[in-house]
Order: sequence, then C-alpha cells, then structure tokens
Amino acid sequence: MQVLITFPGQGTQRPGMLKDLPADPAVAAVLAEAEAILQLPVAEMDTPGRLQSTVWTQLCLLTSGVAMARCLAAHDVRADAVAGLSIGAYAAAVSAGVLTFADALRLVRLRGELMAQAYPSGYGMTAVLGLDRARLAPLVAQVCSPQRPVYLANFNAPTQIVIAGSEAAMAEVSALAMAAGAQAAKPVAIHVPSHCPLLDEAAHALQEAMQSVTLSAPSQRYFSASKARELRDPRQIADDLALNMATPVRWHETMLLAHAHGASLVVEAPPGDVLTRLAQPIFVDGMPMACDRTRLDSIVAALRRRQACR
Repeated sequence: MQVLITFPGQGTQRPGMLKDLPADPAVAAVLAEAEAILQLPVAEMDTPGRLQSTVWTQLCLLTSGVAMARCLAAHDVRADAVAGLSIGAYAAAVSAGVLTFADALRLVRLRGELMAQAYPSGYGMTAVLGLDRARLAPLVAQVCSPQRPVYLANFNAPTQIVIAGSEAAMAEVSALAMAAGAQAAKPVAIHVPSHCPLLDEAAHALQEAMQSVTLSAPSQRYFSASKARELRDPRQIADDLALNMATPVRWHETMLLAHAHGASLVVEAPPGDVLTRLAQPIFVDGMPMACDRTRLDSIVAALRRRQACR
C-alpha cells in the first residue's frame, strides 16, 4: 500500500499550530532552521497577529508540513508520493527533495509578499458548497467584470468549489448561489484572490526568482494539484510552484489520479483535517488520516500496520 502525504493550504492555519507539532527531534530541527533563516522565534511566528499576515501564514504552513514529513520519515514512515494544495505544494516539493527547506522559506516569504502587495485589501476567497461547476460557473460569469472581478479558483470536490476575487463580487455570487440551491457560501481565511488571473503578474515575478534556485529530481512521486498530473522534471516542478498562485486548484482530480496510481494510505500534514475529509470519499479502500493533534505513536503504529500489508 503506497503512502501519500498531503499538505494543506491557507485557511487551515490557527494560532499555536507550530507548538502543537510532535515533540520530536526531527521537528525541533526543522523549527530551529526556520528560526535561523527567518530571524524570529518560533513562538512568535504563529500568534494570532502574525497569522493575519499572508506572508507569515504561508511560512507557518510550509514549516509545519516539512516538520511533519521529516518526523514521519525519522520514524520509518516514508512517503511514496506527495501532493500539496496551493502553498502546500512547497512543503511537498521540499519533502520530495526538489528544493531545500532554506530555499523554500525564502521563496515562500517572497511569494507571500508579492501576493499581499498585489491586493492588500478588498479581495479574498469564498467557498461555495452544494453546487457543481456546471451550475456555479454561469453565476460567476454573470457577475465578473473588470471593475468587479471574480473567478472559479479551487475545485476541492465536485460540489465544493472556492471562488476568488473582489469582496463585492464574491458577495453577489454567493447570493446568487444560495438562491440557486447552494448549501452554504463561506468566506475563507485568505485575504488575497489566489488561483486566478488576478495574480498573474505576481506569479511571473516569482517564476523569475525561481531561476536562481538549485533543484533536484523528486525522490518521491510529486502530484501537481494545478495540473492534476505527476511531474518528474524539477524545472517543471519549479514552474508549477511559481505559477500555482494564479492557477486554479484541481484537488479532486489530483486525488483521483493518486488513487489510480496506487496510493491508499493518505496522511495529511498539520494543521487541520480538511484534506482528509476530502480524501475519504475517494480512498474508501484505504485509510485517510490527519496528523494534527494526534499522538505521534498512534500515527506511526497505524501506518506501520497498514504498510506491513503491502
């Protein structure tokens, strides 16, 4: 049974998320490296105030994902494949050995700065539940205009789609969606319009910065949630990382692909369990598991039992 580690994106962050990681030497080493590079104590990275910042939210999510993956590897739970949603793709790339954690921290800091500078206020993302793409897309097209932009952004599940754009446009789409039978339309804790053309310029600036980074071929299968396919060439992965902020997320398709390629033990890095809940309908023959606030020995024991069945 193949192990797939998934890494969540923005919206899952919470104060104290780094403190809640397992008390393990592998985790401590990652946190120490983050402190040294970012020049800030870990205890000050995931405070409520810091997590109002797109920059620090992304840095904390990267650090949390890499720490958990290295912790599992230190306990002989090694992934066969990785996949990350949005900023989670950077933790996936580090875990697969494509780029170093140090380089990822620097790139993610730049990524967050570019995104925040592009849209400092008045924009964001909203999750629409209960409508599929065929029903939601016309509502988005009806509202979208140069003055009130809004786009389909994340395809997390067939009837769980996130839109991105101006707050006014998203509110209008939300009202239309509810009138059309949606179950809910909830703003997400993301303060920039990710995964849509509004971030094209920022994405290309990050792509330029990627050119100077040393890359390696992935040691594990790397599934791109932007392309919903496996990438093996490190330069393609670098472009995927840089451009994913302006590219829709095809998470549901990516999980279907991973399942078709033999993944069955799906382990979600902290924080949260959003990706685990999305995986459950797909991996009905496997074992989706969220690491967040779960005892490390319980996680390791469960995974070792299932891995023994290979």
